[in-house]
Amino acid sequence: MARKKRKSSALALLNGLLTLIVIGIIAAGGIAYWGMTQYYAEGPRDTEAAFLIPKGATLRGLVTPLEEQGFIDNALVMQAAIRLGSTEANLLPGQYVIPAKASMADILEIITTTKPQEFFLNVIPGETSWQVVQRLNDPAQSLAGETVEVPAEGTLLAERHDFFPGDTRATLLESMQQKMKDEIARVWAARDPAINDVIKTPEEMVIMASLVEKETGVETERPLVAAVFINRLKKSMRLQTDPTVIYGITNGQGPLGRGLTRSELNAKTPYNTYQIDGLPPTPIANPGTAALEAVAHPAETNYLYFVAKGTNPSDGHLFAATYAEHRKNVALYRKAEDEAAREELEAQEASEAGDTTQ
Repeated sequence: MARKKRKSSALALLNGLLTLIVIGIIAAGGIAYWGMTQYYAEGPRDTEAAFLIPKGATLRGLVTPLEEQGFIDNALVMQAAIRLGSTEANLLPGQYVIPAKASMADILEIITTTKPQEFFLNVIPGETSWQVVQRLNDPAQSLAGETVEVPAEGTLLAERHDFFPGDTRATLLESMQQKMKDEIARVWAARDPAINDVIKTPEEMVIMASLVEKETGVETERPLVAAVFINRLKKSMRLQTDPTVIYGITNGQGPLGRGLTRSELNAKTPYNTYQIDGLPPTPIANPGTAALEAVAHPAETNYLYFVAKGTNPSDGHLFAATYAEHRKNVALYRKAEDEAAREELEAQEASEAGDTTQ
């Protein structure tokens, strides 16, 4: 009887353990199912919003800010999902746009498999430092810190400058200036020795490059324009370029918005290259690498003059080695200018007459 009683107790204990195990499995399954539904369920945010991943952040470290900013409503589920399957290796710092109602699964997919938004400020070749700083100080930029003062002309490299959201304006400006210093040093070190007679310092190279940048936006013309200016200096001819006169009037604070007057062309100012010998005292814009290279390696030509082909800047210029050739080119430009004016007038008259075929 005692043996039967012990066997019965053992069976009861075993049945109890099995029951607990089954209950545990069912409970674990229920929890797992609940967790999965939470993981894939719509998120709590009703609107699209930006989320910033700081430099050096880890996935696990992002759970709290995601919850605090209302992107998720259960940090434990997110932490469990990260432990079970996500990897830190693909995490890139930066700002990500999280769609409205994005699930935890959606968020992890976005921040581990896509690239963050790009933040940059373009210094367009030929822009003045004043123009660049207007954008740099714009409150709409994702930059921090106090506004910055306008730096010296020609000290900002004309290219794209990337930054991280929250970087300061001063830091970005310093980066722009350092890139320009580095590029000037590199181009100057590899310059053609033939320019040394008239371009004697890196600073003069930048001044000349700014003139080239303002005179043409056609890439293939830059070495030709540089050659014209250098050839004129070698012959002690004045540069006679309108952009320098304009800069002396505006100080680089936006376009002049009109043509130059005779009195302005006759005024002897530091920037009026119709009235002064040699280069103006400073650059008149921020040149890019192509313009610096054009001055350091000008085209081999005897051109001394150039004039626009027409009213469209993208059409480029006509170049000449003699004044007689230049006068012919000027006549061609004036003819193109007259034709453009006539076409504009005809189009205006047609529009006023109700002709929609123009």
